[in-house]
Amino acid sequence: MTALGYDLATARVLWGRDLTRFFRQPSRLAGALGQPILFWLIIGSGMAGTFRMPGAAVGYLQFFYPGVVLMVVLFAAIFTTVSVIEDRHAGFLQAVLAGPGSRAALVAGKALGSASVALSQAALFLLLAPAAGFHVRSVNWLLLAAALALCAVALSALGFAVAWAVDNVQGYHAIQMTLLVPLWVVSGAMFPPSPDHPGFAAVMRANPVAYAVSAARRALGGPDAPGALPGSAGRDLLVLAGFAAAALALAVAAARRRR
Repeated sequence: MTALGYDLATARVLWGRDLTRFFRQPSRLAGALGQPILFWLIIGSGMAGTFRMPGAAVGYLQFFYPGVVLMVVLFAAIFTTVSVIEDRHAGFLQAVLAGPGSRAALVAGKALGSASVALSQAALFLLLAPAAGFHVRSVNWLLLAAALALCAVALSALGFAVAWAVDNVQGYHAIQMTLLVPLWVVSGAMFPPSPDHPGFAAVMRANPVAYAVSAARRALGGPDAPGALPGSAGRDLLVLAGFAAAALALAVAAARRRR
């Protein structure tokens, strides 16, 4: 077998392993749907009476829904890539490193596995799109899948890089909550940028997760969906592709460091 063949086999095994672990744990499946539903309903209902979208008659539950879809992807990426630390402590990671596959294949397998778990959870939550006011036939599913997939790969790769550098689960979660959760908060998932706060709008434009939220809004609500960033869906996907490539490069660079 060639070096490429070993790399593909390594990535495929790691990808399948993460998916199998997810679907064999019913509690994770229940939590994947129950937690975001509660978050969406509680926060959405609480803000419904005070939310006003300038220039559009959109309720907060509908506005908040694409943001919660991205929240599902983000938290799934965080909780799945923690398996890097668990696999290291169990000795599995050392066995993979001793195999013929490269470290880039290790990153690809773990990133694809975590991203697939994140997309599976997002797919479960997307079953509620009609309840949020989005008609299934009007959704641009190709755009939505592309945006969520690119964001899931990017966040999973970032999670891998952090997990590779940290040796305990508590430290990993502390770093991830400090780094990734603020990215979601300032992505426009909860509130649209206000013209009275240009600084916040500038931070949002520099945040790659904001382009995932924007693309999700366009996919669910049309090209001119309320809350989407100025520009086009193509621009959103281009930024997300760059984000994914940079995150994968960071993860590969981290994996090449000897521990």
